[in-house]
Amino acid sequence: MKIAVFGTGYVGCVTAACLARDGHQVIGVDIDTFKVAQINSGESPVEEPGLGKLIEQAVAAGRLKATTNAREAVAATELALVTVGTPSNGDGSVSTQAVLRVTESIGEALRDLQKPYGVVIRSTLLPGVLEEQVIPRLMATIEPGFPGEEYPETVWVANNPEFLRETTAIRDYDEPPFILVGADEPWQAETVFRLYERVKAPRFATDTRTAALVKYACNAFHAVKVAFANEIGALARELGADGHVVMDLLCRDTKLNISPAYLRPGFAFGGSCLPKDLRALVRCAELHAVRLPMLSAVLPSNEEHLERAVRLIRERGVRRIGMAGLSFKAGTDDLRESPQVTLAEILVGKGYDLRIWDPHVQVTRLRGQNRAYIDRHLPHLAALLVETPEQLLEHAELLVLATGVADQLDLDGFHGPVLDLRVDLCRPPRRAAAGSPV
Repeated sequence: MKIAVFGTGYVGCVTAACLARDGHQVIGVDIDTFKVAQINSGESPVEEPGLGKLIEQAVAAGRLKATTNAREAVAATELALVTVGTPSNGDGSVSTQAVLRVTESIGEALRDLQKPYGVVIRSTLLPGVLEEQVIPRLMATIEPGFPGEEYPETVWVANNPEFLRETTAIRDYDEPPFILVGADEPWQAETVFRLYERVKAPRFATDTRTAALVKYACNAFHAVKVAFANEIGALARELGADGHVVMDLLCRDTKLNISPAYLRPGFAFGGSCLPKDLRALVRCAELHAVRLPMLSAVLPSNEEHLERAVRLIRERGVRRIGMAGLSFKAGTDDLRESPQVTLAEILVGKGYDLRIWDPHVQVTRLRGQNRAYIDRHLPHLAALLVETPEQLLEHAELLVLATGVADQLDLDGFHGPVLDLRVDLCRPPRRAAAGSPV
């Protein structure tokens, strides 16, 4: 393919060099004349292991060159990759100025050329920026007065987040965890995937907002992992334990720790272990004068997620609520620190007419701390429980699905609204297309 790469920093240079190495015709575009001259002389304008040799070979083979002329680059190519930086503003928000300037330069070229063209954003942008700023700016530049409601038929826009780390960028390009494209149409995603025919990695296509957030979620998770390890390490030192050994052994558990376990957005966590032990760990740190800001924020974060559920229920504007699932997870009668118990307690306190169905919970069989917990939080539980799914559905104006017991319900005859706490707290009302293997 014939590709223009706008921006010749770390991401742009690595992307351009690897694409040229793999047989594509690539033009790097930058306003920095020194960078352009370096590339055209076969040198790398950035320091990255192995990059200088790739650029030298690509330029010598005639598959890579650079220019400051955006119109020239667009005229000679069928696709643009935008790789310019998106640094932080003073208030922490993302600066989109470089992306928008590049977008305008591409639009100005296309206004004169009137050719089919694809614009693919590799720069890191929050969900909504592409749809609400970049695309309208591009289309208004191509067609002045453009209202932003429909694209010119010959131009399409997608995003393709990068997952490159400095010092290992070429290896990361060749061995990514996956290739992700956000696009409106399958053929657009397929066009982007053609860039990476020689890269062996899973391919996923989704909508542009989801693709954008995946990039931020990955980086946030990496930051969380570093902060978590550092906080455990700081506490370990104070308590006389070896933090490196603790984390090494933690990582040996690939069933629950280093795995997809628990990494599914849904409702708040609860049960007899997680809240109690997290609370104890944070309190222990306080007594030893060790600050754990991240771990200290976990329980408040969990409570906020529960409040989101309360707000969604309140927004439905009905009073008769049916809830499927009360124990902290399906298959047990353990009610201790169950978020469903807390939710039920809040709803009853706010005057909702609540009924609950959980086939594993029977008041007469609750014993010990389990019984004591429910007596403190839902002393009138027996009056809230119903014996059959039919009784729950008959009562409910709004059905709240809380745990896996909800899968046993036959909802074909239920015509009221359904709030599934396992998924609806994490998806927009109109669900975007889920990522799927291509």
